[in-house]
Amino acid sequence: MGYTTDEMYKLFNYFAKSVMSISPRYFFGGIKQKKGIQLGGLTSGENIELAVEEAARLKSIKNIKDIKMPIAIPTTDLISDREIIFTNNEDAQGEQYIHDIEIGKAVRASCSFPGMYAPLEYGKFQFADGGIFDNLPALQTRKLGVDKVISIKFKLNYPRKQRTLYNIAMQSIDLMSENLIKDSVNESDFVISIDLKDVKPFSISKLEFCYQQGYLQTLDYITKLKKELNM
Repeated sequence: MGYTTDEMYKLFNYFAKSVMSISPRYFFGGIKQKKGIQLGGLTSGENIELAVEEAARLKSIKNIKDIKMPIAIPTTDLISDREIIFTNNEDAQGEQYIHDIEIGKAVRASCSFPGMYAPLEYGKFQFADGGIFDNLPALQTRKLGVDKVISIKFKLNYPRKQRTLYNIAMQSIDLMSENLIKDSVNESDFVISIDLKDVKPFSISKLEFCYQQGYLQTLDYITKLKKELNM
């Protein structure tokens, strides 16, 4: 959308608590309505959509078509059991692609992490996290017509015996994700692998640490990256 990295970090800090908060209206209202815990997640994901909409509005962006840079955002349709791509690339045609959707809904659909955020109900679709099928969309980036694909991934947490339900679940998801992205890593021309130590997903108190580590570790790749890109 045209934000610098520093501006994006400030936006993350500004919106983090609201994006991660559990909406009492959604949670308890859903239990009361369904007469039991039959919710799609701990929260609806609406705050993700609102945060992205607000950030986009400052750049006069509403629809994915308003973004000038070529973009592809993967999500998962639970109803058809397939990957869907939101893209402004009109050359990408087929039932897999959606070219006309609000940017807030596209981002919300792509990061509706199962269990945490309820799937986004959108027309005939039920969208969940794009990482279910494509956690490193190098191939989709290649289809945009780029010359070089630079992928960013995170190293696995240091292996050790896990004891809590949360840690076991997160370690299992990390292992599955690492296995799923093998083809995408091979499809990439250059891969930046960031080590965030043992920072857990949704740890908003670690935003500063993650930002600094990402910045410093990426600097270490600059020489290799420039050589790869013939700069």
